[in-house]
Amino acid sequence: MSRLFTIGQQSFHEKTADSGNVVKRGFCPSCGCHIYAENSEMPLFEFIRVGSLHNLELFKPELVVYGSSGASWDHMDPSLPKFETMPEM
Repeated sequence: MSRLFTIGQQSFHEKTADSGNVVKRGFCPSCGCHIYAENSEMPLFEFIRVGSLHNLELFKPELVVYGSSGASWDHMDPSLPKFETMPEM
C-alpha cells in the first residue's frame, strides 16, 4: 500500500475492536506517540492522528467518528457528518 508520507520505522499494536474488526495502531518507537491506525474492515483507509502532522492545513476532516466519546470542549465543524460510534461500511 502506498503512503502519502514517510514515517520511518514504527512499532505496532493490534487489538480487536468492539465491532470484531482488528485495529492495527502504529507508534513511534522512540517516543511512543500514536501516529496512525488501520482497520481490517476498511483496508483502503489509514487513520492519521492529527497530532502527528507538521502542517495541519494539509488535511481537512471529512467526518466525525465516535462523536459520543469526544470531550465537551471539543467542538467540531457542525457541517461534518457525525457518527456516535464507527459507521457501518
